[in-house]
Amino acid sequence: MTTEQKKQAIEVLKEKFSQYNNFYVTNTESLTVEQTNKLRGLCFDKSVEMKVAKNTLIVKALQQLDAEKYSGVMEAFHGVTALMFSDSPKEPALLISSLRQEFNTDKPLLKAALIGDEVYLGNDSLIALKNIKTKNELIGEVIGLLKSPISRVLSALQNRPESGAEAAPVSAAPEANTEAAPSADAAETPAAE
Repeated sequence: MTTEQKKQAIEVLKEKFSQYNNFYVTNTESLTVEQTNKLRGLCFDKSVEMKVAKNTLIVKALQQLDAEKYSGVMEAFHGVTALMFSDSPKEPALLISSLRQEFNTDKPLLKAALIGDEVYLGNDSLIALKNIKTKNELIGEVIGLLKSPISRVLSALQNRPESGAEAAPVSAAPEANTEAAPSADAAETPAAE
């Protein structure tokens, strides 16, 4: 690789790191051709970009961008490195798990992941990464929590008994207030002295 090609490769990597808030650092060294092709296909289907690059070029790209921000993942750049870039913080973890399950293997290995500002190191982090909530999942949960009390009230109103002593009708509350108020006849009669 010439010096000019290395500079171009570093610029491409810098662009990818700037474009995505989430990336995974994996080791795909021991994957078969079939497993590698399957992983690339899964990545394509799920809009996960996969790049294989030399560790020295990756480190230089990260250092030129923000050495302090990326310092937590620097120790992961050894051996064969494949980078997985995604807008979703957990999609690469799901893909890795899916491939492992399909081929009954523990490869590819997860070396590190940077999700926003959080650094995850080591293969054991894969379980935590699979359980990360995406923005849409969090919004859905909040909406569900907000709708829940309204749904219960509507359900209670729709399922109320038509008659019977078991439950008071919904209109009973206003009648109770009118009984407590003095009637028009009582207001016309003078009070006893």
